[in-house]
Amino acid sequence: MLTAGYPPSIEALRETLTHPLPGLAAQMRMAPQPRPGTERILDPFLDCRRAGVLVLLYPAGDDGDLTLVLTRRTDSLESHRGQISFPGGSMEPGEDAVAAARREAMEELGVEPESLEILGQLSPLYIPPSDFCIYPVVAYTAEPPSFTPNEREVAEVLQISLNHLRQPATLCEETWELRGALVCVPYYEVGDHKVWGATAMVLCELLSLLAD
Repeated sequence: MLTAGYPPSIEALRETLTHPLPGLAAQMRMAPQPRPGTERILDPFLDCRRAGVLVLLYPAGDDGDLTLVLTRRTDSLESHRGQISFPGGSMEPGEDAVAAARREAMEELGVEPESLEILGQLSPLYIPPSDFCIYPVVAYTAEPPSFTPNEREVAEVLQISLNHLRQPATLCEETWELRGALVCVPYYEVGDHKVWGATAMVLCELLSLLAD
């Protein structure tokens, strides 16, 4: 059991994460279309690069809402520069997704690994352009963390209300030119930012679980 006083939604989410998840059925609602590589099945033997990402939640106030942490990547990074993402990165030799997510949270945001209550994992997701398989690890802290962003990797820390993400007006769609093709891109509008791609796909599965 989680510590007494934690929101019922967190206890319910932890229980839900022990059961079969919607996976691609939820993720694809926020996938750019057309999206290559969706036919590739995630299994432990795929020869893809593996990454653990942290889906960090904590209370947003007294109304039961939760805050989610995302980052805006710096423009100097080699991949996904300037995009909105979860804290995370490649698994090092001997690491699993949880260990990688904890380590990356410390390296990127200065969040102490011991402060994180691991609730479970969302469905893995394959990202065709970078050939990464990402493994989202859901964690909770009872108090808002004190962030110390790594300036080489993190341009901005975004603390987003889940209630905001649930609002219909937050969900938008545009046609973009990506890698020489016109693509229909759904995204969550968060202030001046557009949360799209793999980050939006992971968020969609999370929100679908919290809605149940």
